[in-house]
Amino acid sequence: MTGSTSSSDSTHSPWQLARRCERMNPSVIREILKLTELPGVRSLAGGLPSADTFPVEAMRDAAMKVLTDTPREALQYAASEGFGPLRDWVSAMLAAKGVDAPANRVLITNGSQQGLDLVGKVMLDAGNTVAVETPTYLGALQAFNPNEPKFASVAGDDDGPLPEGIGALPQGTRFMYVLPNFQNPTGRVIPAARRDALVAAAQRANIPLVEDNPYGELWYDDEPPKPLASRWAEGTLYLGSFSKVLAPGLRLGFMVCPQTLYPKLLQSKQAADLHTGSFSQRVVHEVIKNGFLDQHIPTIRDRYRTQRDAMDAALKASMPAGCEWKKPSGGMFFWLRLPAGCDAMALLPKAVEAGVAYVPGAAFYADHPDTRTMRLSFVTLPPADIADAVQRLGNVIQAHLATNA
Repeated sequence: MTGSTSSSDSTHSPWQLARRCERMNPSVIREILKLTELPGVRSLAGGLPSADTFPVEAMRDAAMKVLTDTPREALQYAASEGFGPLRDWVSAMLAAKGVDAPANRVLITNGSQQGLDLVGKVMLDAGNTVAVETPTYLGALQAFNPNEPKFASVAGDDDGPLPEGIGALPQGTRFMYVLPNFQNPTGRVIPAARRDALVAAAQRANIPLVEDNPYGELWYDDEPPKPLASRWAEGTLYLGSFSKVLAPGLRLGFMVCPQTLYPKLLQSKQAADLHTGSFSQRVVHEVIKNGFLDQHIPTIRDRYRTQRDAMDAALKASMPAGCEWKKPSGGMFFWLRLPAGCDAMALLPKAVEAGVAYVPGAAFYADHPDTRTMRLSFVTLPPADIADAVQRLGNVIQAHLATNA
């Protein structure tokens, strides 16, 4: 019965849980991160930016300036929409990418994860259909799930979701959630022609798009195509983040919302937290307002490109025959598919025992998971440690295949 206490409880609890709590589950990634705290474990699991990329000096100087020039304003309650100059900056940045994003449609959030939560609250009733990629970002599934939707997985290939899959979605599908740039978990990027086709299919089906772009600036070969929002402004809600280009601890993101949605998204945010932290917004604006990111982001790309290449070389050297992967052109992850007869979740304890951790891929599927997949992050370890970790993983996989041959 909903709200009943566990049979292991020794006393009856007066607290009753809402039905939506039945669909709240712990993050697989957060649980696996606990394993990485064990001595000697090299982690390829968490999607954590390298702390060596954090602009500590620039943040320190900006914080001092904010506390010197506008201390009372920075430490006071503020507008729920966000700090005006920061919203203006977001608007100008996206305009350069072809997105119609006036500042009065920009909402500053506590990371883009809060944006996903607000979208779910405002857009979803129990039983509504949400379309997602196959696989998709685990955090989005977590954010939407308490609203009791039905998930419809759209099949895809190396270029992303297939447009014909959108046309086959149930009538009344509320939106499709898409990560066009260096997707978490697969690392794939949707080419320009596929973006055109996806938007055209969504327009025909009258299914709006939620475009999530936390990794778009982390490109190592070619800059990705223009956003989906540049192709269909009124039908696309765009999410962005400062976590991957500055620091995730800031918890600072933003949404560009269609005008029809903005008032309710704003009201939902007011109910959640009143507003994103005034101090962090002002500090970030102080750091970025004069072009700092134009110099800073290329240094991140250089570092991560080296680490990506190191992982690709290590996989080629250490993975047994039958393993499949593609070298990503950006982002933070490799997506590895194991040979037949392997289960990534079942192999994880053996991998941790051997001193390496990863994220099993099954958690990234809304349904029908591929248990042979795993996600490997390449940005948190130096190249030598990447090579060692991948070699350990390769040995575990090889031992499993030999035992079950």
